[in-house]
Amino acid sequence: MEHIQNDAKRCLKCKNARCQNGCPIHTPIPEINKLIESEQYEDAAYMLFNNNPMSMVCSLICNHEKQCRGNCVLGIKGSPVDFPAIEHYVSNSFFERIKIEKEPDNGKKVAIIGAGPSGISIAILLTKKGYQVTIFEGKDKIGGVLQYGIPDFRLPKSILERYRKKLIDIGVQIRPNVTIGETLTIDDLLNDGYKSVFVGTGVWKPNKLGIKGESLGHVHYAIDYLANPEVFNLGRKVSVIGMGNSAMDVARTALRYGAEEVYMFARGDKSKANTDEIMAAKMDGAKLVFYHSPKEITEKGILFDVTDGSGTEDFHECDSVIISVSQGPRNRLVTTTEGLDPNEKGLLVTEENGATSRAGVFAAGDVVMGAKTAVDAVNNAKIVAKAMHEYMMNLE
Repeated sequence: MEHIQNDAKRCLKCKNARCQNGCPIHTPIPEINKLIESEQYEDAAYMLFNNNPMSMVCSLICNHEKQCRGNCVLGIKGSPVDFPAIEHYVSNSFFERIKIEKEPDNGKKVAIIGAGPSGISIAILLTKKGYQVTIFEGKDKIGGVLQYGIPDFRLPKSILERYRKKLIDIGVQIRPNVTIGETLTIDDLLNDGYKSVFVGTGVWKPNKLGIKGESLGHVHYAIDYLANPEVFNLGRKVSVIGMGNSAMDVARTALRYGAEEVYMFARGDKSKANTDEIMAAKMDGAKLVFYHSPKEITEKGILFDVTDGSGTEDFHECDSVIISVSQGPRNRLVTTTEGLDPNEKGLLVTEENGATSRAGVFAAGDVVMGAKTAVDAVNNAKIVAKAMHEYMMNLE
């Protein structure tokens, strides 16, 4: 607590705050620090929540070194204000006490497909506007990639359970284990009186390398592994193809589940992961190998082309291989809905406000942008929630 108070006092409360400008959702950091300094903690919690309903999550998993903390002017010659710690303390401490004020029930129903960060945010924002909101979630728990793609040591899943309870408390109905596009379709939702439908299904189809050996029994995909790591038998030595944030999560998880050696491979000379995540993976024991492009996977390991200009090959022995080269959308929902246009990658095409090619159907998050960050999804969701409200207010 003392650290939080002292850091808030250190904040210079800049008028043109670099930290706020560096935040994708433009969190009013100087104002919040001013409230903390004057011990107005509850007011600070409301300001955080109203700006970003997922602030408790974002305070833990955002790329703070490129956003708020990394842009603090005090960090140029010294130690920056640790705003993520401030944000998490306040959001975590007051979450249950935040009262979400709702406008009178307007009699209009909204369907939300997918309970990821964008779906949760839109559910909260539209419930506040007086809509009756139902979330259709294809898995058994809410959170989307937050639940099934980020390990517990980075994001405790108890936080997502608190969000589930908050949604229920404000009247949101949640239907788990329902995949729209199978038994039920978007047409069914519209026929049942939902005035608008939001699609936030994320990207759950792993991209493959397209090389020989990818179907072998010791080869797995990152999104599948992270969803339930305890069911995998990886052996002693694990190779991770890819070096982004998800790959770092895979490596750190594998080491926690008994792997003795974990190697990560990148085609180029650098990792695309956050600096903090790279450092954490190294501290956990992961070894990073650059200039290695996978050519073939065998029962005993991986054959690489070495891309440093030497023209050589390198064979790396391992017990298991985990491929972590991003994901794309599963297109079941698109193929069962007339009038929804995907692009060449299978992502939904929308206008800037999230409107799709089908009237009354909106989309945001990874299913539109590809795999991005939670804070990007929430920022996008705020724009789309406003557009959905305007659309429904114009209906007869």
